Amino acid sequence: MALSTTTLFLCLALALTNAAPVNHDAAVDDASLPDRCDGIGFDAITPDENGTYFFFRGSHLWKGFRGPAQLSNESFQQLDDIHNIGHVDAAFRMHNDHMYFFVDDKVFSYYGHALEKGYPKDIQQDFPGVPSHLDAAVECPKGECMADSVLFFKGHDVHVYDIATMTVKTKTWSHLPVCTSALRWLEHYYCFHGNNFTRFHPVLGQVSGGVYPKDARDYFMKCPNHGHGGNHTFLNCSDIKIDAITTDDAGKSYVFAGTNYMRLDTRREGLHGFPITRSWKEVTNGVDAVFSYSDNMYLIKDDQVYIYNAAAQYTLIEGYPKTLKEELGIEGHVDAAFVCPNDDTVYIIIGGTIRAIDLSATPRVVTQEWLLPFSHIDAALCNAEGINVFKGATYYHYESPMTLVTSRIAPEPQHVDTAMMGCKK
Repeated sequence: MALSTTTLFLCLALALTNAAPVNHDAAVDDASLPDRCDGIGFDAITPDENGTYFFFRGSHLWKGFRGPAQLSNESFQQLDDIHNIGHVDAAFRMHNDHMYFFVDDKVFSYYGHALEKGYPKDIQQDFPGVPSHLDAAVECPKGECMADSVLFFKGHDVHVYDIATMTVKTKTWSHLPVCTSALRWLEHYYCFHGNNFTRFHPVLGQVSGGVYPKDARDYFMKCPNHGHGGNHTFLNCSDIKIDAITTDDAGKSYVFAGTNYMRLDTRREGLHGFPITRSWKEVTNGVDAVFSYSDNMYLIKDDQVYIYNAAAQYTLIEGYPKTLKEELGIEGHVDAAFVCPNDDTVYIIIGGTIRAIDLSATPRVVTQEWLLPFSHIDAALCNAEGINVFKGATYYHYESPMTLVTSRIAPEPQHVDTAMMGCKK
């Protein structure tokens, strides 16, 4: 199931390392328009309900991570043409897909890129206790913050607005740069200042996750002489080929191809690809199969099994990797593996056979084995809707493991589509 480097890049449609999503609308820069790569930075950054990011500066914005500037009112009518605001101070997307833009002492609310009735309003009407002339804003959901909140930045002060109680608590984070815009991306928080950004903890404010500041042009946009990626195009859905797919106990879905992986449950943030070593640093040469069980993720490569604790940010459990024989009581090249929700059985596909192993037993051994109506399987996933068995750019759907193991004729193959993998039709 090895994937060439070129095909892998196309499949994920993203850069190899520190990848940010790439807008695939071809465009030619216009010298008369502002240049996002000039190092000046942005006034505001926010995604819309589809996970498309908008970068604002002055009366212009950039849609996606590459391409030329356009007037803000081309995407958000009335934001500039009627009210002549000339700039946006701060912006964020609420969990209900409403987008808020802050200008001086006013707030504009958009839904589906249309200005809602009654707006603009005074900021205090919608967000009592929040000051005017903000520098940045970002939503922080419960679980990442203490409650569903919005962080409003002004100077070194952070005004934490509780959405449910409509109350504000103010903190001073003097150790952070003054944020000109802020962004939540894949459950991480970033303060942008000039052409740089700093990752921070949304509750404590501490700088986290590495050495900062970093140059945003290397990560969040495509600029000449910056970043690590090349020119990539989106692979047609008919050319998709994956190595493994799984959903962990927290509902995070991952697809693996070559030495990279992509989150599939982050469509509201866009689809993003990363090296596998970013989250599972010991797995350096891709995977053959992956499955999730009891808050752990099992990554199988050759005859080795790596087990990571998902609750501890995918920390490798002490004593691993172990051999397939030691961990699961099997030998051979594993093509695919899956565990269904609320089940203790992992189903391992090797060639044209499928084997059931009770994960709650000690030692773990094969309890049953069946022949499959096909071989050369790439990956498999079980969820509440049933089982999808992937083979190249097609997949076979079964209602349950028993339906799969007792079938003697393969069902009609279905085709991987844009909604499933983010590929191009």
